[in-house]
Amino acid sequence: MGLLHGKIALVTGAGSGLGRATAIALAREGAQLVLCGRRLDPLKETLKLISEANGDGVAIAADVSSAEDVTHLTAEAVAEFGRIDILINNAAVFEPGGVTDTDLQNWNDQLAVNLTGPFLLMQAILPWMRKQNYGRIVNITSGLAYNGAGGFAAYSASKAGLESLTRTVADEESGNDILANLFNPGTVRSNMHATGQDPSAVAPEIVKLASLAKGGMSGQLVSV
Repeated sequence: MGLLHGKIALVTGAGSGLGRATAIALAREGAQLVLCGRRLDPLKETLKLISEANGDGVAIAADVSSAEDVTHLTAEAVAEFGRIDILINNAAVFEPGGVTDTDLQNWNDQLAVNLTGPFLLMQAILPWMRKQNYGRIVNITSGLAYNGAGGFAAYSASKAGLESLTRTVADEESGNDILANLFNPGTVRSNMHATGQDPSAVAPEIVKLASLAKGGMSGQLVSV
């Protein structure tokens, strides 16, 4: 029996890269999956891989930056499984651009997915986690959140905001068995990066955070 037997996990950006690898790793530990992404076909491919790993789940197309889509996603997930135990906020947009050469649309697009998306999902799912007094949230961050880097203004700002938001949630949930954590995977091969670590080698670390026992950790933050 896996570490997450019987748990329901929602993973955003699950159609490829780290999101897909994380969903498969969670399934191997016994979790049932809710796969989220903008396009349904890649999610179906992930669902096929999960099935081959003896896992189970559903694929729901949704734009995490849309409040309407997030409401629908949450309702569908709860209708299917009755609850959501684990939330992995992995979906992200990465577009290079410095402060003076990033147009407003580019800025807004990156913050909408990378920061507003996790906010909307946590806002929608936390009431369910509070109701059952259990939840594990893992928000995928980046070294650019605290180091910054010339040429990555919007992405760096969005990840810095996500770090602060995660700390806020961790503090607000300090009295509940709900853990909000950050994970910095470094550079991982994906649609955004042609080089980097194999996502399947990184995903088990996310599973560890998703399976943390309370043990005094509630309301605290782990940044890897």
